[in-house]
Amino acid sequence: MFHTYVKYFLPSVFCLSASFQAFSQDDIVANKVTGENSPYSRFGIGEQRNGVNTLLRGMGSISSAYANPFAVNTDNPASYGSLKLTTYEAGGEGSIRNVFAGDLKYSTGSATLSYLNVGIPVSKHAGISFGLRPYSRVYYKLQDTIADPLIGKAIDQFIGLGSTNYGFIGAGGRYKGFSLGFNFGYLFGTINSARQLTSIDTVKAHHSAFTNSTKLGGIYWKLGAMYDKELNKKMSFRAGATLTLSQDIDAERDEYGILINSATTVPTYDTARAITGLEGKTTLPMSYSAGAHLIGTDKWMIGVDYTGTQWSEFRNFDVVDSVDDSYKLSIGGEYTPNMASMTRYFDRVTYRLGLSYGKDYVRLQNTDMNFYSVTAGLSLPFRRTTDRIHTAVEIGNRGSNSNGLIRETFVRFAVGISLNDRWFIKRRYD
Repeated sequence: MFHTYVKYFLPSVFCLSASFQAFSQDDIVANKVTGENSPYSRFGIGEQRNGVNTLLRGMGSISSAYANPFAVNTDNPASYGSLKLTTYEAGGEGSIRNVFAGDLKYSTGSATLSYLNVGIPVSKHAGISFGLRPYSRVYYKLQDTIADPLIGKAIDQFIGLGSTNYGFIGAGGRYKGFSLGFNFGYLFGTINSARQLTSIDTVKAHHSAFTNSTKLGGIYWKLGAMYDKELNKKMSFRAGATLTLSQDIDAERDEYGILINSATTVPTYDTARAITGLEGKTTLPMSYSAGAHLIGTDKWMIGVDYTGTQWSEFRNFDVVDSVDDSYKLSIGGEYTPNMASMTRYFDRVTYRLGLSYGKDYVRLQNTDMNFYSVTAGLSLPFRRTTDRIHTAVEIGNRGSNSNGLIRETFVRFAVGISLNDRWFIKRRYD
């Protein structure tokens, strides 16, 4: 059945839209699905967004053990204790996605804002950070043609759009080789979905729309830890881990059933069912990660990262969805020929590569959805030596054509900037 819907998958146009957007119920009824069109975003609370900065994306998002004195790693708040300068970060991303359903192929894409971060060192061994980033997105539009004895031949559409976002503040500190930190914030957003039956029978010209709008809002937090060990004068080792326990987010839902008669000169509408202000909970699953990095002074770094999420715990108003436990294994690294070079610009450029493989959170037709990707990136210095423009590209595959399902290939581009400044440092001279 899922494969049948995808056969009539409607391609989207490219658009520029902020990730921190909200959609109304009217948008659903008007079929306004903007940006990418991905059937798998129908499950859970949508497709999970990568909230790490562009720097980390270039090497497979190996963030569990990453700390940089001039960049903000919001994925592990224990890294804030390593900040040396106040850091401002912003990033955006664009993507091209190809969807394969049997012999059919569709292409979609979009561009969005990725993150806004500020990191501030408050002492030699402690720092704080705050920011805003996307958490998930819903963006799909599917249709099939059915024959119903009541309304005749009709088009059956499934439409969804919306997003959730995360605003946070965090702190981290170091003592000898150990670092601890936390992020504490508010996860919020609106997810709209609808099923529309549109009659294409000239005699039985009846339509119906069943809409669902869920507003989410609640406290969401994360813990992080790191350990640094100097192996010799030219090499060091760092391990890191994060933990986010299963948490309930407050939810409020509005449901409507609308009947439409277009057989008359002026279409008539009748709200046959309306439930507003229905309160409940959305249970987000426990997630954890662990990683290790081997670091060669300021020239190179190589690391490995593992992330697991228990999506089998997910509930939406106590309803189980077609999701299952997921994992991701990544390996990546970076290399800077000579960060102190004053004559050769490209010696100060940082080059990055990464690989990722894992199992997706969506499970349909008793089939696991595996994914893999290859990433590459650059950090380009400008103005002063610590300010950077970061770029990253990720090429990957998701899903399967087995059992009537679909497969997606994607290319994601990311651009970010990090600017550094000095705060809370006493000047020697006025």
